[in-house]
Amino acid sequence: MRLWALSDVGKARTENQDAVSAEIYIPEKTGIETAICVVCDGMGGAKAGGYAAALAADTFVKTLKSGLELQPVDDDLLRRCAALANEAVYTSGRSKREYRGMGTTLVAAVGDGEMMKIINVGDSRCYTVSEKGIVQVTKDHSLVEDMVDRGEILREEAWRHPNKNYITRALGTDIMLRCDVFSLYMNPEEYLLLCTDGLTGVVNPQELLFELIYGGDTESAAQRMLDIALSRGAPDNVSLILMQK
Repeated sequence: MRLWALSDVGKARTENQDAVSAEIYIPEKTGIETAICVVCDGMGGAKAGGYAAALAADTFVKTLKSGLELQPVDDDLLRRCAALANEAVYTSGRSKREYRGMGTTLVAAVGDGEMMKIINVGDSRCYTVSEKGIVQVTKDHSLVEDMVDRGEILREEAWRHPNKNYITRALGTDIMLRCDVFSLYMNPEEYLLLCTDGLTGVVNPQELLFELIYGGDTESAAQRMLDIALSRGAPDNVSLILMQK
C-alpha cells in the first residue's frame, strides 16, 4: 500500500481548519499492515474549527490503534472510535466560550488494502477510482443531498447549489452521533480517495478520475488534484488522501 496526504489553506481562507492523518500501522497482535486514513473538515469561529478537526482525528486514530491491538477492524470498532471522537469535541465545545458551536466532518478508511472499512459523518467523501470509473462510496449528510433524495433538484444541480455547504450531521454538535459505515474490497490497480468539499466543490468527479488515471504519474496525482483546486480560486481549505493498493 502507498499513501499520499495533502492539506492546503486554499486561496480565500486565512487558517486551515482541516485535519488529515494517513499512516500504515502494524498491530503487534496480528502483524498485519493496516492503512489508517482520516480526513476532517472543521467548522467554528476563529481557531475552533481547526481545533475540532485535529481533536477528532487524533482521538479517532488513538482509539483505533488501541482497538486494533485487541481485535480486527469491524463496524463496531469504527463506530466506537467515532463516538469517542464526537464526545471529545462535544465536551471541549462546552469547556471554553471560543469553542462553542464547533464541530467537524469525518471520513476514514481503515484496512489491509484489500478489505477496507469506511466511516463518514458530514460531507467529506470517499471515492474508489480505477480505469472503470470513479464511484462515490459515502453519502453526503447535507441539505442538498436531502434535496436530491426528495427529487427537488437534480444531482447535476447539487454541485453548484448555493446551499451546498450546509451539512446535516457533524461530530461535536450533539452528544448522540449518527454515522455510516461501508465495507468494500479493493481490486488491483484501484485507488481510494478521501477528501473534503474544498476539493469536490471546485473539481468534479470526472476531472478527478481523469487526473488520477490519465493525467500523469501516480506520485504526483494528489498534488495535481490540489493544483486544479488552487487554480480555480480554492475558496475553502483543500485536503485529500490518496491510497493505492
